[in-house]
Amino acid sequence: MAVKRIIPCLDVKDGRVVKGTNFVNLVDAGSAVELAARYSAEGADELVFLDITASAENRKTILALVREVARAIRIPFTVGGGISTVQDIENLLKAGADKVSLNTSIVKNPLLITEAAKQFGSQAVVAAIDVKETVQGYKVFIKGGREETGLEGLAWCIQAEELGAGEILLTSMHKDGTRSGYDIALLEMLQKHVRVPVIASGGAGNMQDFLDAFKQTGVDACLAAGLFHYGILAISELKEFLNNNGIAVRI
Repeated sequence: MAVKRIIPCLDVKDGRVVKGTNFVNLVDAGSAVELAARYSAEGADELVFLDITASAENRKTILALVREVARAIRIPFTVGGGISTVQDIENLLKAGADKVSLNTSIVKNPLLITEAAKQFGSQAVVAAIDVKETVQGYKVFIKGGREETGLEGLAWCIQAEELGAGEILLTSMHKDGTRSGYDIALLEMLQKHVRVPVIASGGAGNMQDFLDAFKQTGVDACLAAGLFHYGILAISELKEFLNNNGIAVRI
């Protein structure tokens, strides 16, 4: 049985971790380095660091902060935000990232996925896809959720895999920060169409939500932010609950 992963996410703005609802109304949640060190010590399987305003502000991810976080942890580390070239990816990997999360840039230049996978291996390339449920279906958004692309969510996930992405981080924007549970229906659909690992993001509110996502959809990992940042849920307690309910996790 494959071991499932629990992944805290650090959404970083102006060097600080923030959390909002549906990608807006952001409030400060603490120091990126301090939170990263805490999650590493508490048993998180991986860490995701997203510089959420880098693309919208047309700048690169803050390399100095990435280096600080990398030094503070002992777990795999994914970094995203403001990445637009293979050189950007190389800089982040040299700064301590194990993987990069590509979002806005691959919508604008899908072949960046292929170029990155060829140079660094598909295992280092995560396609981060933000979707929102609309009357026209699931639509892909970029620039930290600020801009609709017209792309259909499931189709873009499939294309990202075909281009060489080794993992898909799917965030349901309509669920983000609501604590109403992951979008089970969307995740079930995605699992039927892709073979690469899927990370579910958006909507976790309690331990049962994680269990439902793992059992009902078969995703490889569940990501959450505010629940962990504000001490509502401890990673160790969550893993014990999952383990007791038949989900293989690293204890």
